[in-house]
Parts: sequence; C-alpha cells; structure tokens
Amino acid sequence: MKKFFQKAKTLMQALVQKVKEIKSKIPTPKFVKAYRESPKVQKFFEWVNKYSLVEHVILSLAMCFVMEWMSRHSFLEAVGFVTDHTGAYLYNSYLIFVVYSLVYLSNRQTFTRMVISAVFVALGITNCIILLNRVTPFGFTDMYMIGDLLTMQGTSYFTADQAAIAVFAIVVYAIWMAYIFIKGKRQPTRIPYPVKYAFIIACFISVPFVTKGLQSHGVLATYFGNLQQGYFDYGYVYGFGTSVFDRGMSKPLLYTEKRVQALVEETEQEETTLKEGEMPNIVVVLLESFYDVDEVNFIQTSQDPIPYFHSLEKEYSAGHLTVPVVGAGTCNSEFEVLTGMSCQFFGPGEYPQKTILKETDCESYAGDLRKLGYSSHVVHNNGGNFYSRANAFSMMGFDTFQSKEMLDITEYTPMGSWPTDDILIDATTDAMAATEGPDYIYTITVEAHGNYPSEKLIQDPEIQVTCEGKDEALSNQWEYYINMLHNVDEFMQLYCQALDATGEPTLVIFFGDHLPTMGLTEDEIATGDLYQSKYVTWNNFGMSKEDQDLTTYNLVAEYLDRLGIHEGTMGRYHQYQMDRGVKAGSLEYMAGVELLQYDLLYGKRYAYDGEDKYPATDLEMGVKDTVIDRAYVFDGKLHIYGENFTSWSKVFVNGKKVPTSYVSGQCLTIKLSSVEDGDTIVVNQMGSNDTVFRSSNEYLVQLPESLSEEELTE
Repeated sequence: MKKFFQKAKTLMQALVQKVKEIKSKIPTPKFVKAYRESPKVQKFFEWVNKYSLVEHVILSLAMCFVMEWMSRHSFLEAVGFVTDHTGAYLYNSYLIFVVYSLVYLSNRQTFTRMVISAVFVALGITNCIILLNRVTPFGFTDMYMIGDLLTMQGTSYFTADQAAIAVFAIVVYAIWMAYIFIKGKRQPTRIPYPVKYAFIIACFISVPFVTKGLQSHGVLATYFGNLQQGYFDYGYVYGFGTSVFDRGMSKPLLYTEKRVQALVEETEQEETTLKEGEMPNIVVVLLESFYDVDEVNFIQTSQDPIPYFHSLEKEYSAGHLTVPVVGAGTCNSEFEVLTGMSCQFFGPGEYPQKTILKETDCESYAGDLRKLGYSSHVVHNNGGNFYSRANAFSMMGFDTFQSKEMLDITEYTPMGSWPTDDILIDATTDAMAATEGPDYIYTITVEAHGNYPSEKLIQDPEIQVTCEGKDEALSNQWEYYINMLHNVDEFMQLYCQALDATGEPTLVIFFGDHLPTMGLTEDEIATGDLYQSKYVTWNNFGMSKEDQDLTTYNLVAEYLDRLGIHEGTMGRYHQYQMDRGVKAGSLEYMAGVELLQYDLLYGKRYAYDGEDKYPATDLEMGVKDTVIDRAYVFDGKLHIYGENFTSWSKVFVNGKKVPTSYVSGQCLTIKLSSVEDGDTIVVNQMGSNDTVFRSSNEYLVQLPESLSEEELTE
C-alpha cells in the first residue's frame, strides 16, 4: 500500500510539472494580458472574491431565471413564473446557490464557477431543445435513454445537424475551460478551510429540511400528475432534482409480512372458471396518442374521422380511461396496463421500464396467463430497445417480441417520421400462428405519434379540419393529426377483420395512451380532464356490452374478470376492490396497490412466500426465421437472397459487420470487396447500440472464378 501511494504521489508531481510546462508554452494574447493588468479589472475581481457570497446570490437568481426562460421559450412566461410562483422561484435559486458553494473547495474559484455555470446552462439548453420536440421536460431518467437518442439521428427527435452542433459546442467549451484552468490565477484563500467546509456542509444539509418544509406548506408538490405542468409550476431545477433523488418507491409505513399476506388472502378470488379449449385470445392494443376529437370544443371536421371507433363504442363495451401521463410518456401507460401497478408511487417523470425493471423481474398479465396455457407476444413498429422494451418485456414474462427490426416496413407517414400501422396486422396473426393454444398479445401502434407539422403538409386531406380561434400553424397540426387518426381508425377495422378471419374466439381492447402533444387545456375538452382518453373493445364470441370508466392499472383486470379469469396478485386485488365497489384512486384502493406493488418490486416478496414466481423469460425477437437461401454476383455486388429480411438486416462476414444495402424483404446486397471466396456470411437483425436481435443460418460464399480485379475491389 505504501508503494502504491508513493507511485501515486510521483505521478501527481509529474502531472503538475507537465501542466506547468504546457502553461509556460502557451502565449498569453496581448488583449488578455492588458485586460488582466487593468486596475479596474483587478479591483472588480478583488471585490468579487471578497463578496463572492453576494455574487452567488445574484448569479443564482439570474441563472434560475435564464433556465426558466429557456424551458418556457418565452421571456414573459419566465417573468410570470417569478411573479406567480415566487416561492418556487426563490427555492430553485436557493438550490443553485447551494451548488455554487462548491466553488469554495477550489483555489481556482473563477474556473470552478464557470464549470458549475456550464452544467446549469447545458441542462437548460437540453431541456429547451427537448421541449421543442415533445411536451415532457428533460429529467434524469432521460439519461438512461441517451443510447436511444443517438440512434434517432435524422428523425423529428434528433437530427444529424443538432448532433454536430452539440458536439462542436462541447469541444469548444472544453478547450476554453482547459485554457482557463492552465492560464488562470489561483485566488488566495481568505477564509479558513474549516469554516469553508462547515459552510458547504451546512448548505447541503439544509436542502432536505427546507424542501420538506416548503412541501408541507404547499409551496412545492411531491407528485407531478402532469409532469410538464409540475416543472412549470415548481421550477425546472426542482423538477430535475426530484427526478435524480426521488426515484423508485418509498417503503410503506406499515409494510410487514403479516399485512401483505393478509391482503393477499383477503383479495383471493374464486378459481378461473374457463376451461381448456374455452379460453379466447386476449389482444391489448395501445393506440399511440389516440383521442376522440369530438370531445374538443373548438374542432370541426368535414366528416367523422374515426367512424369505426365510434361504431365499436355503440356495439361493444367501452368507456373513458384514466391514464398517468399527458402528451408523452407512453411507456408509463403501458407499464400500468401490462402489470396492474401504478406509476403514482414512482418518482416524477420516472419510467419504471428504465429503472426498476433493469434490476428485477416483474409479475405481469403475461406471466399470470401463462399458468392457463397462454403464449404471450408483443408487436410494435418501432425500435426494440426504445424505452428498454426488449429488456422490460423479458422482465415482464413475454415469450416473443416483434419490433420494427423484425418487420419489413416500407410505408411511412407523410412526414416520414413513423411507419404506418398496417404492418402490425400480419405481424399479429403471424404471432398467433407461431404457437399452439390461446394467445395474449400486446400491440403498440405509432402512426398518430407527434410531432405534427405546423405547415400544411397534406395538400388534399380526406378530412377537412377547422379550428375555431386557433392560428394557422396549430390548425395545420390538428389537420395532420386528425388525418393520421383516420388512418388508424381504418387500421383498427382491418385489424379486427383479420383476427375474426382466424376463426378463433378473440377479445380486443383498444386504448389511447395519452392526449396528443397539442397543448390542450381542461376547458377545451368535454371531460375537463387531461388525463382521460378512451378505450373500446371488440369480440367475436358474443361478450355482452357493459360500459364502464376505468384506469390503465385496472383495465385488463376488469376484462379478465368478465371472462372468468382470476389470476395474479395485482389482477385479483383489482377484481376484489372493483367487485366491492371501491373507487379506483381512493385512499383505500391505492393503499393496497402501494403495499403489494412495493412488495413485488422492492420488498421481500411476502406475497410469494419469498420466492421468485415470475422469473424473466428468454425473450425471442420475432417469430419467423431469417433465412439465407443463396447468394450470387450480379452488377458488381454480391446479392444475398432469402426470407424475412428488413431494413435493419445487416450482413456479417466471418463475424464482422459490413455495409449492407436493403433491396427487399428477400434481397440484400454487399460490395464484392467485403467478401472473399470461402467466407461465411450471416444476416443479423440489428437493434440500436449494435444489439443483435436475431440471426440467420450461416452461408458459405462461393465466388465465380471469372471475376475481374476491378469487380473485386470496387
């Protein structure tokens, strides 16, 4: 150990000496030298160093205002935050001030202050840009999605130009910081180190006490039902801070083995009454951003944009659905629907699929129905790794997942941002055909996903839209969105027809995951509630119509109850409370949800007698094999023919990925220079971050002897 510290000391001394050498070699520009030697400048910095606390107060107030300005994209709205939410503004400034106290740990106070300022500015700019593309602000959970973000260059989320600008700005600022560090002067300490340390510690220790006090007096909120509004009302720094420190679930006060087991016994339901051979397929379809615009009071349309949806409302069970998010956050509506759990108990803006499901498996309806012989599948026309879905669906116990990488997608929306949903019809029936017995299928659409163009993109739209009192840009957005809804409505009809054609008894539950990203307010919609979308059902076995308003966390449990299926910890709990007439969302109802949810995700799993009854599955990506049949040279390229290729198919030569061109679902090409006679090729279906989702058979390449040198090197 002694030798280790001696080596470390020697290394540090060498590093310091190297920095001094670099510093001596960097010439100081004349204007910088003149600036430094100016008596006025020297006097200013002496004042700053002497009264740095005053400077930090002013800087914190200014930094908070600038960050709110960027968040709201409006100077006047930032002023409104200061005047209307003064307590929250001062609290956010106080948090920034606490971080600035770290300046006193360094003798290079100017450098440290600039680094801290750069972090706050970077957060503000990031949030500003993100809010131009979605309605939910930037939170710590988004850090987990950086990999997803980087794979979305060229989309409406993240363009290649934005990526280049971001990298350039970071490099320039890093060089500037390095220059200041090397050439900057050390400030002599005026305050004894023990006093400085005590001040810094006191600042940080005070944060939880001040926060709790303001929360108890209503100045701050502990839960954001509407994440965007929560950030706007209580400040971006506080909002981001809660996303850092307030994650996961807090242990319920009365969490004990006795209470959990008593609740499980109390909510025990009768045995599932359906017998083998009687169980219908159960299909749950998430309709991205789907909303019945008949409920918007300023919109008029030339014809009903969703006639099939309305016909389902009249003929089959339907109702309003309370969802946990507004404008974005699809995977939280998804999480509640699939597990019966509530996102209310997680941190603001947290995505459980990106946090707790990275660490532990989770009981879901997929696992519950497996006990009855159901196979479970997910079908989605977006990336398999987005929202960490491939991992999450494995943790939830699904058998297969057909993401976009498995689908031969060729049709896109007019904006080119998202695939159309018709690809999901065959994908669903393929999943059903891949296994014996009844199927539980979760389908996720994307066609109606935002953002929506402010310019008129569809020149001759099928649905003409008038938005009373709205400007042209917003009217164009609504027109585009409503025409996408019309397409989704047609997809729903074709989807049900395809399922009916299988001849198998099937129940379908369609639900909207959240309102669209269009800035609707409560006074503009019929329900007066931004957290209410709709759901409708369809079945082909005579299930009676019974309308009921539900929530995302008890939706599936209610319909399993109507089928006579009583499985699963959360499912039985919801069925028990609904049978008793206890209102979802009430204290009594949610207390049980919280207790069971904590036990299953974070606790000792008393509900399972301490066992892991729902282990993660070995999720299979896709249900059809990727196959190479043959390969031959044509037009200076190696053409690879086979089955089930997609735009995300990549050829690997002897285990190394080579540039691949997609021609069709049956043909890929690579350059002849990428392969030699006798090489082995494989086609891999590739997800983001170079994830291999599925691989083909190996194929031995045999090149013709007559190839010219030019062809081989082209």
